[in-house]
Amino acid sequence: MTRMSFLHLHPTDNVAIATTALPAGTRLSDFALTTAADITVGHKFATTAIAKGHPVLKYGHFIGAATQDIAAGDHVHTHNLAFAEHDASPVAARRAWTPGTEEHFFQGYLRPDGRAATRNYVGVIATVNCSATVVRKVAERFSGDAMEPWPQVDGVVPVTHATGCGLASTGPGIELLQRTLGGFIDHPNFAGVLVIGLGCEVNDVERLLQSQNLTTGPRLRTMTIQDAGGTLKTVSMAEGIVRELLEEAGTARREPIPASELVLGLQCGGSDSFSGITANPALGFAADRLVRAGGTVILAETPEIYGAESLLFERAETPQVREDLQRLLDWWEDHTARHGASLDNNPSPGNIAGGLTTILEKSLGAVAKSGSSPLRGVYRYAERIDQRGFVFMDSPGYDPCSATGEIASGANMICFTTGRGSVFGAKPAPSLKLATNSEMARRMAEDIDCDCGSILERTETPQESGARIFDLILATASGRKSASEVSGFGDLEFVPWQLGAVL
Repeated sequence: MTRMSFLHLHPTDNVAIATTALPAGTRLSDFALTTAADITVGHKFATTAIAKGHPVLKYGHFIGAATQDIAAGDHVHTHNLAFAEHDASPVAARRAWTPGTEEHFFQGYLRPDGRAATRNYVGVIATVNCSATVVRKVAERFSGDAMEPWPQVDGVVPVTHATGCGLASTGPGIELLQRTLGGFIDHPNFAGVLVIGLGCEVNDVERLLQSQNLTTGPRLRTMTIQDAGGTLKTVSMAEGIVRELLEEAGTARREPIPASELVLGLQCGGSDSFSGITANPALGFAADRLVRAGGTVILAETPEIYGAESLLFERAETPQVREDLQRLLDWWEDHTARHGASLDNNPSPGNIAGGLTTILEKSLGAVAKSGSSPLRGVYRYAERIDQRGFVFMDSPGYDPCSATGEIASGANMICFTTGRGSVFGAKPAPSLKLATNSEMARRMAEDIDCDCGSILERTETPQESGARIFDLILATASGRKSASEVSGFGDLEFVPWQLGAVL
């Protein structure tokens, strides 16, 4: 059996990962062992005997403890490996950050306030679920051929959600919602926005704008269904307002803009065991290049750094950054405990089927997509990012919710790695989906922008794949449509994080 059949990632690892199916009885001369069971692609097998209670190592890091004696050649997964308290000190050295500068440009839209946009949309945004249907009806008036008069505009995006009332008028719930909506209202990828409320909700239009220091003007218009006199009257009036916003948006033209104006949100979803080996490290190399070009990179999904936090602590630019990140992890441990859960509940059934076993294993792969640059700041969910470089934003591990927060924080691009196959889109920010393995990339070609499975097949290094991703980021920021944009995704993926009681 050749080395192409498995990956042994670090000399200290006591497991390897099958890159082809290994039937029971397969002889692996590299480890002088025979597989004791069928090993599915992406799953782990023991390279040496592991006693019950002893650590299991992957990437040179602890990913859990054996729950029973494991023999060399045994399948290692949920039946004999479990989450356990761990020493956060890394065994394997992380990739060293190489300082430097790069100069790159993309063709984008320069907004009057100096911020850069990668897309030129008009948004129609609901303050409350009660106005969601009206918002969608307004947007439907501008679908298909109806947009022909405005070829420079990418479309009219409805932003709707399932909350906005029935929650306390003060506290974290309403603050999170208003901060998220405010980030979308003020997002540079929207040339103009119409906010529509019902008129009696907790999150009413006036309070929303006031909370986010937003004022109405040529770019931002508002209305309520109650003041307009009903649903149909609102839709008719809103159509006229949107036409005015489209006329203004239609005057925008792309121009060369430094890549330092790009704000890239990093996501991974539908992960498999190859995520931390192919697409995530490749994206990490692309992220490092963007940082060297002066741009901003946002890592999020706080529950999915648990177990790999030491890698980020080492990269913290100041002690305060490290303390801020630790405070988030402490909050999440308390939050999950109060709800009778554990951070190890995070791996989904799809993650497990793809070979991932514990949150520790998943997190080590997830952090790889952030590259190696210094961690410069830690931000709340949907908080405006006000510095360049690599930063962290607090969010749940639920991909649409996390991406929503990143966009509200200012991300004008999203890169989303996937091993099982995601069909995510994220208007108004284009979302690139990067496949961890070529089999899935071929099977779901209509949803995938970049196949990083070439790394597994040894036809490309992570650095070379990262260079392709970086070029794709610049091209997409310049107007190339992502797979999700071609398929029409992005109108229903606004998922703000909800905290607090529903009253």
